[in-house]
Amino acid sequence: MDPILTRNIRPGQPPMTIREYEAAGGYSALRKALKELSPAEARQVVSDSNLRGRGGAGFPTGTKWAGLPPLDRSARPRMAMVNCDEMEPGTFKDRLLVEGDPHQLIEGTLVSAYACELDLGYIFVRAEYVEATRALERALAEAAQAGYIGPNILGSGWSFDLKIHASAGRYICGEENGLINAMEGKRAIPRTKPPYAVMCGAWGKPTVVNNVETLCCVPHIVERGAEWFKGLGKAKDAGTKIYGVSGRVKRPGAFELPIGSTLRELLERAGGMQDGVSFRAALPGGASTMFLDASQMEVPLDYGSLAEIHCFLGTGCAIVLDDRTCPVGMVGNLQQFFARESCGWCTPCRDGLPWIAGIYADLEEGRGKPGDLELLLDLAHHIRGNTFCALALGAVVSIQSSLEKFRADYEEHLRRPGCPWKAGN
Repeated sequence: MDPILTRNIRPGQPPMTIREYEAAGGYSALRKALKELSPAEARQVVSDSNLRGRGGAGFPTGTKWAGLPPLDRSARPRMAMVNCDEMEPGTFKDRLLVEGDPHQLIEGTLVSAYACELDLGYIFVRAEYVEATRALERALAEAAQAGYIGPNILGSGWSFDLKIHASAGRYICGEENGLINAMEGKRAIPRTKPPYAVMCGAWGKPTVVNNVETLCCVPHIVERGAEWFKGLGKAKDAGTKIYGVSGRVKRPGAFELPIGSTLRELLERAGGMQDGVSFRAALPGGASTMFLDASQMEVPLDYGSLAEIHCFLGTGCAIVLDDRTCPVGMVGNLQQFFARESCGWCTPCRDGLPWIAGIYADLEEGRGKPGDLELLLDLAHHIRGNTFCALALGAVVSIQSSLEKFRADYEEHLRRPGCPWKAGN
């Protein structure tokens, strides 16, 4: 398969200038949308393509856009929010796209904004993504100079302004309403839904929040059609996917493959496991997903196929566990992250996750006691589904799946004075 989202990314080289991007076909989708399609027709193409959000939840993009109020009954300005917070552990795909091809994201945002009849947009960037922010600043200046951003774009009568907002840096800002609250200068916490952001979002205005990778798909769909995009997938979903791999593989990184590729195919692209270690399991979509073991390496990595085995695709960036790494310590490390990044809005998350992190610390340091494993499962059960957002859900699914697959490793931590992988234990 020829690369699509990554076709203009040149490793070790700066991103394309606007002239190079245009020479490679860039901004032709925007021109096509403005000259040949009404906003409703552009929305329909994306809806027909079965594009699902690439930020983690996999919600159909066309369905989200369809929730916008009609223009003649809408508050103004109608806004776009580009989610480039990307603080999911093990995930770095959006960084690749923004640093390597910022004009693709800008064009995708513009085409989407035209389709949704929006007036103003913000790219919400994780504060630590300094190089990505610089690349976007350069590209935005070039796009504005070329007439792609601002009043009466390409003589179409449609105007749109696009700005960058550097996040203060919290995991919860990757959640749609946490992002919107942060944009408003408030504490980054989730909101009660409904109303949904497309009806009442930032500053009470209709707001469409999309992930970077999602928006990068849009110009290619508008340019080449819904059926073409659907034909790229290998299983139940459409398009290509930027998959990531971290852990003890030979070539950790991000790779564009047809969505529905398997974990085995992904590991092959990463060069396989490092010498001296073997594959044991993987979290297929970042820290907020369930473990897949060696018996599940042929399951297609797409939203629909993984849902059938009660798993999540998440961001599609796999964290690989090898046979020389302690699974209990791995999950415990993730629990420390989630406990620290809880926004504190919901009691089960605010109090339950630090409790869980403390139990893992006890298991690792030799203070584990009978009943700890049952307590972990009980806490996970009561936290799951009882919070405003999915942070706590993502935290506990790795606990539940690791106890199912690695119960003997947990029990060994109780039999010995701490982690058996550590010297002296």
